[in-house]
Amino acid sequence: MKLLESTFRDNILITRVDYFLNWARLSSLWPMLFGLACCAIEMMATGAARYDLDRFGAGVFRGTPRQSDLMIVAGTVTIKMSSRLKLLYEQMPEPKYVISMGSCATSGGPYWQHGYHVLKGVDLVVPVDVYVPGCPPRPESLIEGVLKLQEKIRNERLLARGISSVMAS
Repeated sequence: MKLLESTFRDNILITRVDYFLNWARLSSLWPMLFGLACCAIEMMATGAARYDLDRFGAGVFRGTPRQSDLMIVAGTVTIKMSSRLKLLYEQMPEPKYVISMGSCATSGGPYWQHGYHVLKGVDLVVPVDVYVPGCPPRPESLIEGVLKLQEKIRNERLLARGISSVMAS
């Protein structure tokens, strides 16, 4: 014990600012409630006690985009809904992330060919960071998608993007 006390006498912690900011962001993702169809049932199950999304730091679902940094698009997006989706995305503070959950959100699902009213992928409206496949995807798949997003956040260079532009939002 005395050896460690003499080595770290003043309790100094040395790290990169990027690493520290990324660690804080990936450990406290706040997803926005945006369930549109059957995938929303699986999203709710992921946040419930059995799968407990909160243990990964993403269990505080918010009802407003202004308090969210993660949008999980779960279900079929119609063309009429796409303008609202874009508006909600624009209201989210930077840095913001999007998970496309299920085949309907990713590519239009079973409606892609004959459904003239269905958006053929949410990435046509907002940039998507992680795609979660399935119809509907199981809660384990959504958890894996959140873990992939956390891995992406861990490797981001926030200062290279310009911290002033991120913090100004």
